[in-house]
Amino acid sequence: MDVGMMMIYSSYGWEEGSDGQMWEEELRLAEIAADSGFDCLWSAEHHFNDYSFVPDNLQLMTHLAAKHTDTDVGTAAVILPWHNPLRVAENAAVLDLLSGGRLRLGFGRGLARREFEAFGMSMDESRERFDEAAPMIVDALNTGFIEGNGKYYRQERTEIRPRPQHSFDGRIYAVAASDESVISAAKLGAHIIMFADRPWEMRMPGIERGRALHREFHGTEPPNLLLTEFAICGTDLAQTEEEARQYQGKFVESNFYHYEFLGDHFKSVKGYNAYQQKADMARAAGLDGAVEGFMKAASWGTPDKILRGLEERRAIVGDFELNVAFRFGGIPLDIAERSLKLFAKEVLPVLKEW
Repeated sequence: MDVGMMMIYSSYGWEEGSDGQMWEEELRLAEIAADSGFDCLWSAEHHFNDYSFVPDNLQLMTHLAAKHTDTDVGTAAVILPWHNPLRVAENAAVLDLLSGGRLRLGFGRGLARREFEAFGMSMDESRERFDEAAPMIVDALNTGFIEGNGKYYRQERTEIRPRPQHSFDGRIYAVAASDESVISAAKLGAHIIMFADRPWEMRMPGIERGRALHREFHGTEPPNLLLTEFAICGTDLAQTEEEARQYQGKFVESNFYHYEFLGDHFKSVKGYNAYQQKADMARAAGLDGAVEGFMKAASWGTPDKILRGLEERRAIVGDFELNVAFRFGGIPLDIAERSLKLFAKEVLPVLKEW
């Protein structure tokens, strides 16, 4: 199994600490993960708020690729509606050149109204913008030329320089939490990225739909899913359960806040019907119910418990790639380091044998 570490770069849940401190501590965890044999370092793109602040994850990954020369780097994800596709293709080509072909390029379309508003953009356009930009970028990285004649991106045929040096086949990823995003990911031939926020049985209709569409569009077997989650690992089961309820719970709270899941604005935004359903479920269950569902999907506990949970997940969804965050929701650095090091020592070697 391919196992990476996800970096959030968040201050939500911490009462003290500067943005610089949060970044320094996350980079410390990245160093531990790279030295411990994790396959890839991943990060999302988020702006302006304490939920997560990585405004340029390709820039971050350029730093990490130079520092950790035996580890892949990945974006989960670059939010395409906020960017010019030509610039994304150029930046990705440079990073892939400098890293010797170690970039895994993941795309998303964005979900937080507050981020779209700060950019002066309408969420109504996000699906169309994504579906125009993503294939332009993928084609550019595989052919060396970018062009487009869509509603939003009219791009004369232009050569990417430096020319892409490696094929991106098998290295394209796309976040897919809604039916429309599953279709978009399948058209790209991308690894589907899903986050641990609900029991995995509930994810299976979308997963099977994505696999079937990939076979229909490409005539090949689909690439493995990338399942991103938020783990707490320790030797004391009762203690880790208490920590999970506190810190995974605080992370769920941060999602409620950042994405406004207790509101009803998704119903009036084009292409976000699936998220209105999730918002309705969140409102009905409340924070406590959402935390319970999150804890059933994510990993926490002793190494043995975590491995048994991942075995059960594998039985449900089949083979997958794993992407694990160890710092979120106000977790102190010492607990994050403890979780990461114990996971690396006792869980990671077993997963590598799967």
